[in-house]
Amino acid sequence: MTEKVALREVGMRDGLQSLAPIITTEQKNAWCAAEFAAGVREIEVTSFVPAKLLPMFADAEDVVRHALSLPGLKVSALIPNLRGAERGVALGVKEVAHVLSVSEGHNQNNVRRSTQDSIDDLKRVIELRDSLEPGRRINVIAGLATVFGCTIEGDVDEKRVLKIAGKVLALKPDALMLADTVGYGNPAAIRRVFREVLDMAGSIPVAAHFHNTRGLGLANLLAALEVGVRGFDASLGGLGGCPWAPGATGNIVMEDTAFMLEAMGFDTGIDLDRLIEVRRMVEGFMPGITFHGDLPKAGIPKNYARRLAA
Repeated sequence: MTEKVALREVGMRDGLQSLAPIITTEQKNAWCAAEFAAGVREIEVTSFVPAKLLPMFADAEDVVRHALSLPGLKVSALIPNLRGAERGVALGVKEVAHVLSVSEGHNQNNVRRSTQDSIDDLKRVIELRDSLEPGRRINVIAGLATVFGCTIEGDVDEKRVLKIAGKVLALKPDALMLADTVGYGNPAAIRRVFREVLDMAGSIPVAAHFHNTRGLGLANLLAALEVGVRGFDASLGGLGGCPWAPGATGNIVMEDTAFMLEAMGFDTGIDLDRLIEVRRMVEGFMPGITFHGDLPKAGIPKNYARRLAA
């Protein structure tokens, strides 16, 4: 059987949070439904943050309710704290992503607290998960940001990364996500750190979140793939990026990522033609916003289907 690789769309959250235009709830719902129809089975649809901080997500409840109506879609939401997790539980979300920064400076700038405070908060979120009845249980993704570098502090010590990863894994999250938040990672560092963390994680899945800030996004994904990672975040059109990385080009492009993996013989479950149609629709929602990626410009190769069948 063809080996599967899971791609999680984060454009509706990570992509939109950095943009000035606020697209409508109806447009967000159309995006979510169309990408689900194209075969994407996990979408981070919003963030449970106060609307005064990020007005883009003032409609979080409505967007989540619509996403939950799509049978078979794993609906994910970013949470900044325990309160965000409680909002997710109340709505019936089955997956929340709690992110903390390995870089102390980045964590203070991002959520106004220390990294240890965020680890303590993650512990409370996992305790909430464990207190729920089986039918209401949520999966908790523990995300580690700035794993490979930080625009505020520069280099991030790999020993610190592994120490914090160990603390987080000891809390027994449902998955661990390592993020190259500002695009400082390179394939050699990716292989080295992911090998260590995969060994530490045991049965806990380890996924990756890469940005294409300096053009190494897909090279870094390939490095993680080579050491055993099989779950990745990506964003339609490469939308998004960390506000602490000036000039950043955003996340790895969902279209290019899916094409590379499918061309290599992995099964993402994604219909590339339909995915490109989704991109065209979303581009229409945000005129003037730059969308990245090469597959939508060059098109799918004529020999693509034959090569996969060979």
